[in-house]
Amino acid sequence: MKFLDQVKIYVKAGNGGHGSPSFRREKFIEYGGPDGGDGGKGGTIFLRSERNLNTLIDYRFQQHHKAGRGVNGSGQNRTGHGGENLFLKVPIGTQVFEEDNKTLIYDFKKEGEEFIVANGGKGGLGNTRFKSSTNRAPKKFTKGAIGEEYVIWLQLKTIADVGIVGLPNAGKSSLLAAITNAMPKIANYKFTTLNPNLGVASYDDKEITLADIPGLVEGAHEGVGLGIQFLKHIERCKTLMHLIDITDEDLENTYKQVRNELGSYSKDLLEKKEIIVLNKTDLLEEEEVKEILKNFSKNKDSEVVTLSTLEKGSISKIKAKLLSYVS
Repeated sequence: MKFLDQVKIYVKAGNGGHGSPSFRREKFIEYGGPDGGDGGKGGTIFLRSERNLNTLIDYRFQQHHKAGRGVNGSGQNRTGHGGENLFLKVPIGTQVFEEDNKTLIYDFKKEGEEFIVANGGKGGLGNTRFKSSTNRAPKKFTKGAIGEEYVIWLQLKTIADVGIVGLPNAGKSSLLAAITNAMPKIANYKFTTLNPNLGVASYDDKEITLADIPGLVEGAHEGVGLGIQFLKHIERCKTLMHLIDITDEDLENTYKQVRNELGSYSKDLLEKKEIIVLNKTDLLEEEEVKEILKNFSKNKDSEVVTLSTLEKGSISKIKAKLLSYVS
């Protein structure tokens, strides 16, 4: 399924049905009179959050959504049927913005939340409503109200316990595949991950949701590489796992480069809990790994650990560590 995290749609609630100006015309009944019923209410459009969705692709080709119109009232004081409501499903983490794509209307953070995005129009009144002691045969009735219509933006910000960040080809997708059931694309070249991937890791009868964020290169906060479009997905993560290839020539520069991009996008990202993982340790000798870990850990506020995705013990160690960070 293709990943889509932003879409512009048009929503139109149903119009209310018109009231009826009907009069009784029944044989053998001496006095007639008004018997027009009210019109039905127009259908309302709801947005509802669903856990089994992780993309807005459903709105890529269907961007106009209309609810049912209320039925007009009729004689014998019969009220028209209300228009059918329309429920649009969105993933958890979806934000609803006005047409300017800046003014936030609603933010879905839990499963099963509902938000009325467009109210249906009220039904009109039949002439029976206007009968009085001084007006026994009113011809007056009202038309149904127009349903609300808006152009809105839907933006998806992935919600995960842990966001995996790092430079391209640091091994983020390999790690996600090793500790979860996710099957991201893995290849020996940069930018194999073009969209955020989600996976769920189980450990000690508990679950941890991880998000693999596409690689952040220098200038990402200004749109370089895959750019700013995926930095927003990190905002919802409770903890950051900073993955670094231990074979890089300058680990310190590699670490600072990604941190600078996060800070340039939002200072709040630098306040999140972080665990630094030196990956691909199976490519070096054990003594060399210990020396690199000792030198790199100096003057770091975050915990630094090593990882080999080829060792099951190493994977279990990372799962336990992540669980302690998010619990």
